[in-house]
Amino acid sequence: MDTEERNWLQRNLRSFSGSSHPELAKDITSYLQVPLYEHTTSRFSNDNLYVQLLESVRSKDVVIIQSFTPPSVSDSVIELLMMLNAAASASARSIHAVIPYFSYARSDKKDEPRISITGRLMADLIATAGATHVMTMTLHSPQVHGFFSVPTDHLTARPIFVQYFRQRDLGNSVVVSPDIGHAKRATSLARALGIGVAAGDKMRVSDTEVVMSGIIGDIRGKDIIVFDDEIATGGSILALVEELRKHDVRNITLACTHGVFSGPAIEIMQGLDVHEIVTTNTVPIPEHKRLPNMTVLSVGSIFGEAIRCNLMGRSVGPLFAYWHDR
Repeated sequence: MDTEERNWLQRNLRSFSGSSHPELAKDITSYLQVPLYEHTTSRFSNDNLYVQLLESVRSKDVVIIQSFTPPSVSDSVIELLMMLNAAASASARSIHAVIPYFSYARSDKKDEPRISITGRLMADLIATAGATHVMTMTLHSPQVHGFFSVPTDHLTARPIFVQYFRQRDLGNSVVVSPDIGHAKRATSLARALGIGVAAGDKMRVSDTEVVMSGIIGDIRGKDIIVFDDEIATGGSILALVEELRKHDVRNITLACTHGVFSGPAIEIMQGLDVHEIVTTNTVPIPEHKRLPNMTVLSVGSIFGEAIRCNLMGRSVGPLFAYWHDR
């Protein structure tokens, strides 16, 4: 970034962080070399939230960074909506909602009677609150991208995984997708690394239980990189690792964009015979969940670059989730 761009961003950009992930917000603003401005969030005696932006945003480009993360996803959603609306009411020029982990992307269809397609509902609320643009990363269901009525950048963490894994000897490695339905992401990573790909034959029984019927692809005697969009309760990973061990594989590395690690996930992974767990910081990972063999990569530079390109009127195509698949 040259001096002219940096000075323009410092004059025109106002970045704020919600309460869910201030560490990632600092990474993003450090990449952009701009301040992270203050806001206040408090709670009234009746449990209602109160939000105030503590910096003028009139005629400025506003970025609000908020992940939808446990243990208080609902509070994160409401806080984001209130911050967006506060910026809109204060005459911001543009309002960019940066949502590194959009958890409601799992709710993408009506597969049971009388349920909400909540991914669409959340997208409508974000636009109604005042967002003029949305940035997110690796949606669990890619079609959720189309739920947003405002321009939306669906980014990928693939570049940082490629950079990390290229430091290894990959001559005997294979990327494995936990299920055929999400094999496209694993295939993209495998192509970028120049190695083979395989997929598990998975059937989900419940939110926490899956059945793995086998592996499609040649994995015997290979070093395995399991690649998925997220690890939540760890049920799929447990079933997959058990199946992989039946095929005499060598080292197993688990990799995912969103390290949610909810419920029994950490206990499950502590008991797994895996070489390493590699994830990103789209979700805050507290110290008690950071296992000795866990590596957390920052996506701050990816979001920072996407913000810079948007504000400077440049293409963000190379950062899109499916750009490299074409």
